[in-house]
Amino acid sequence: MLTRKIGVVLVLALCALSSCAKKAAEAPKETAVGVSTYIVEPQTIPINFEFVGIAQSSHMVQIWSRVEGYLEKIAYTEGGFVKEGDVLFQIDPRQFEAAVNEAKGNLDKEKAALTSALQAVERFKPLFEQKAASRKDLDDANSQQLAEEAAVAVYKARLEEAELNLGYATITSPISGLTTNSKYQEGTLINPASNGLLTTVSVVDPIWVVIGVSDYYFLTATEDVAKGILKIPENFNFDVSITLADGAQYPYHGKVSFVSPVFDPSSGTLSARAVFPNPDSMLKPGQFVRVTATGATRPNSISVPQQAVQQGTKSMFVYVINAQGKAEMRLVEVGDWYQQSWIIKSGLVEGDEVIVEGVNKVSNGTLVEVITDKKNQRCKKKRISK
Repeated sequence: MLTRKIGVVLVLALCALSSCAKKAAEAPKETAVGVSTYIVEPQTIPINFEFVGIAQSSHMVQIWSRVEGYLEKIAYTEGGFVKEGDVLFQIDPRQFEAAVNEAKGNLDKEKAALTSALQAVERFKPLFEQKAASRKDLDDANSQQLAEEAAVAVYKARLEEAELNLGYATITSPISGLTTNSKYQEGTLINPASNGLLTTVSVVDPIWVVIGVSDYYFLTATEDVAKGILKIPENFNFDVSITLADGAQYPYHGKVSFVSPVFDPSSGTLSARAVFPNPDSMLKPGQFVRVTATGATRPNSISVPQQAVQQGTKSMFVYVINAQGKAEMRLVEVGDWYQQSWIIKSGLVEGDEVIVEGVNKVSNGTLVEVITDKKNQRCKKKRISK
């Protein structure tokens, strides 16, 4: 009886094992997910620096009145272009003309007095030699001559001053450029001490474009240069281009002409300036533009297509294919953006096979298969366009 029960148990156990083995044999194999990949290959990548810039006149002159008087005439077209020497304003000249005439009269009077003093000296010299005049008489004549010569010099200076003031009454442009509006209208009493600023003339060809480089941006770039992972042109000899507010490309390129050696404490930025041709006055002072500086490179850089990089909870990551043919998550540190690719600062090495297409279908450990094209060539052989 006991032997029969043991036999039944053995039979049931064998049946169970047979059923399990059959089910295991019938379990489906893991299906590989089709993906496209990119083989990591270091290369030299050009780097563009982009900033917001503001156009400024390369030579701006404030036009001030140097004499007091009534504004008689505004002689230029406000907002228009003027040439060097063009008349801008006319201050009522009558008081200055009168001052010139008065100074001329006083000078002529003193010249006549000087002539009389010279004649007196010439008379007393022979008389003194003949002992017909005293030494004091000759000394007085010489002193009078010196006094009249000094008076002539004073009135010459006063005449020159009067003529200068008359000249200042006609205000001309010291440079060629664009004007702003007149600060005051005709008939206004102009006083250099209180309301002497009349307008501004600005040279716009060439024109400057000024940018501010943040301290973080500057320090990061400096650190990358020290590490040898960023090279910038010698003497900041960047090629600089401009994009206007409407998206149009400014037709002329510029060069960096100045980089400040100190930061502006009020903004925390380092000021840099590029100079551009502006023959058609397309750029106006005060105009905001987008500035792109080219010429820097990142040697031996690694980049991957944008769609390969995913955002994780703590860091960005990509999937690479490991030796077992499975997707493996790899944390990466991204740098600059270049065309349609991210530059990878750390996390990948040469030869890594990064999943580009199909990345949304895989997770860590997913079995993958690189898709083949019609020529049965693996997609991993393709390279992103540079």
